[in-house]
Amino acid sequence: MLIHELTTQECWRMLARNHIAHLACARDNQPYIVPVRVDLDGEFLYGYATLGRKIEWMRTNPLVCLECDELTTDRQWATVIVFGHYQELSHTPENEGARQVAERLFQKHPMWWEPATLPLAGHERRPPIVFRIHVDSLTGRRTLQEASTPERPEPTPGSERRRWPTRMWRRLIGD
Repeated sequence: MLIHELTTQECWRMLARNHIAHLACARDNQPYIVPVRVDLDGEFLYGYATLGRKIEWMRTNPLVCLECDELTTDRQWATVIVFGHYQELSHTPENEGARQVAERLFQKHPMWWEPATLPLAGHERRPPIVFRIHVDSLTGRRTLQEASTPERPEPTPGSERRRWPTRMWRRLIGD
């Protein structure tokens, strides 16, 4: 198995075909990560949430990071990391165009957002917050199978434990 850098175009294509990402934000030197649903349009990833920790923290510190991955097996995967900044799209005239883009994107996935707006037990219904993440930069990696990987025999019971140093050494030297 070899690890290769994704091209910028491959990173953008991967973001376009995936809608679940892990959003990382930080406040007071404390990181926080949470899965979010996003849709790509141009240089922006659009999302929807209600007021809570991630929105409060991104309002305080708009610098964020997103991770999107495609996992086929433990040896076949791709991942993209996005560095960007949060922009809340409030109901103002200057945000109207961006809010229309978000609405068009969200309509492709009807009702996916509905559970987020349901009230928590003992709380009132929370108003929706539309936001976007401007993609400032991105990078990605993927695994590739080597062209001629020799087949190794299946281990016998108990032999795995004895051979792990050899396997680790072979991985380190690229054997």
